Amino acid sequence: MDEREKRLLSLLRERSYEERDVVLTSGKKSSYYIDGKQTTLHPEGATLTGELFYDKIRSFGVKVDAVGGPTLGADPIVTAIIIASYHHHDPIPGFIIRKEPKKHGTMQWIEGVKSLRPGASVVLVEDVMTTGGSLLKAVRVVKELGYTVALAGVLLDRLEGGGEALQAESVPFFSLFTIEDLKRG
Repeated sequence: MDEREKRLLSLLRERSYEERDVVLTSGKKSSYYIDGKQTTLHPEGATLTGELFYDKIRSFGVKVDAVGGPTLGADPIVTAIIIASYHHHDPIPGFIIRKEPKKHGTMQWIEGVKSLRPGASVVLVEDVMTTGGSLLKAVRVVKELGYTVALAGVLLDRLEGGGEALQAESVPFFSLFTIEDLKRG
């Protein structure tokens, strides 16, 4: 683990991890909660998140036309990645997937659709994953709109089946950290 990863993991522990009983988006009960946005909306956390996601995406060597994900967890991550890509002189446009299509105006699922050419190859991101439900819904939406999912990645995987669910859909997957990394320190 390099110094950037160590620092981001430290920020996740300090800002995002809480031991308390909660019901997760997946409906599962848990004795701990991870609010990734508390880290990804912090200046240092956002910078490190963008750089580490950008590096990880590029390490896969896949074609990437855009990066996006389901609102709200993906919003700051997408922004951080597109800024990091710009600083690397390798701009990757971003997009956000709504929870449901707009009910008025364009009636679109995606904000930032002008960044997506027909058949675009995209990377989907999320802050915290449990069962993978949010990312799986995002995979379905982008595929139905005619795009290809080249890769999916999360800031933190709770290791409760999400990675396996994405693999079952033939979506290559990575996490910057797991719950084991977070609890180890």
